[in-house]
Amino acid sequence: MTHRQRPLRKTVQLAGLAATLSLLSACATGPDANPSDPLEPFNRGVYRFNDAIDTAVLKPVATAYQNVTPSPIRTGVGNFFGNLGDLWSSVNAGLQLRPLEATENLMRFSVNTVFGLAGVLDIATEMGIPRTRIDFGQTLGRWGAPPGAYLVLPLFGPSTVRDGAASLVDGMADPVVGLDHVATRNSLIGLRVVDGRSRLLRASDMLDEAALDKYSFMRDLYLSRRQSQIDDMIERGIGLGDGFEPATDTNGNE
Repeated sequence: MTHRQRPLRKTVQLAGLAATLSLLSACATGPDANPSDPLEPFNRGVYRFNDAIDTAVLKPVATAYQNVTPSPIRTGVGNFFGNLGDLWSSVNAGLQLRPLEATENLMRFSVNTVFGLAGVLDIATEMGIPRTRIDFGQTLGRWGAPPGAYLVLPLFGPSTVRDGAASLVDGMADPVVGLDHVATRNSLIGLRVVDGRSRLLRASDMLDEAALDKYSFMRDLYLSRRQSQIDDMIERGIGLGDGFEPATDTNGNE
């Protein structure tokens, strides 16, 4: 496939996923559906699939990774991938007309890339430059795009119809996904997944012990977190798109 064909293919995939998610939302809504989760039967099925994959593969691998990899190396791995995310956060902050966060995240990326061994060392944090995680789903919400129904994505987990579609844009902007060398790209993706899962081992163990219904707990936690990001924008005095009222957004998204 040529370089010219790739953007077209990704655009078609994005449009197809958005249409599919909208269709699922329309079909799964019924008189007995939970208002905050009209896709619940579908979502619970995907959640069980994800949980089975996690139990059989991801959690054991992440546990082994944590046990055999020295902490300084794991910290460096996390810093490296976090540094890549800072660049995309800067772009999204600019799209949201948030110049302070755009500048800070760009400064973080520049400082850590140049002086921190491509981000392995987090020099920016030592310099007091804050990090603000901003994705494309937040950007769509910033300009009034409704979140749609809560949605559990295969392998990726909690999302919404809007954020699920936006994640494809996040993926296209990911420099790791854009690597042409297949072996390097797949290795980095695998390392990022395992490292990220290893950071959630304690939280997942606590969830297994405490939550009566892990699905509902994860849903409410995700939606609450997204709503808090709306509140943060409001506290900063940043207006939202016309017609978008976060106070009535039962899905808890920005």
